[in-house]
Amino acid sequence: MFLGISSSLSSDHFKIKLNLNPVSSQLIGNHAKPGSKICCLCGRRPFVISTALIPLHQSNASASDDPIAVLNRVHPPRPDWYEEFYAAAMDASMKSYEAEIAGYKSQLFANLTEKNAKILEVGIGTGPNLKYYGSGATIVGVDPNRKMEKYAKAAAQASGLPETKFKFIHAVAEALPVSDASMDAVVGTLVLCSVNDVNKTL
Repeated sequence: MFLGISSSLSSDHFKIKLNLNPVSSQLIGNHAKPGSKICCLCGRRPFVISTALIPLHQSNASASDDPIAVLNRVHPPRPDWYEEFYAAAMDASMKSYEAEIAGYKSQLFANLTEKNAKILEVGIGTGPNLKYYGSGATIVGVDPNRKMEKYAKAAAQASGLPETKFKFIHAVAEALPVSDASMDAVVGTLVLCSVNDVNKTL
C-alpha cells in the first residue's frame, strides 16, 4: 500500500488527503471509497482524512536520518517509571474505546489478512490492532515508548500471531528503520496527533 498525501493547515483543522492506488483500493475494499471522509478528533489536532492512494516510489526521509539520533531528538529519553506508567495507562484506558470501534476496525482491516502480507504499524502502542491482521501476516510495530513492547507482544500472542511474525522496533515515525518498498501496507491509528513532524512522518 502506497500513500500519497496532500495536506493543508487551516486555523482549526489539519486536513490530509490520502490517495489509494488500485492495489491499495483492493486491500481496503469497499470500506474506504475514493473521496470518502473520516473525521477524527485526536489529541491536539482535529483532522479530516479523505481516502483516494497514489504510489510513492521513494521516501521523504533523508539518507542521513539516523533512526536513533532522530528518536532521541524527537522523543528524548524519559524515566522508566514515566514510560511504564504511560504504557500501563494506555493499555487500561483505551479498552472501552477499542470495544466501541471494533466493528469499524474489523471492516477497515478486513483485507489486510492475506497470508504473507508485511504490515508496518506506526505508533503500535499496546497493540490493539494486532487482532485484526490475521496470523499469516508479518507485523513490524514501531513506537517511541520502549515500555509499550511487552503490551504489544502480549497482544500479538493473544491474537494468535506467532512470535516469529511480530517485531517491535523502538523508533519514531519521522525516521523509520525499514527499507523503502519493504512493506505491503502501513497502518497508523491515533498517531498523527502526537508525532513531531506530520509531513515527514507521512
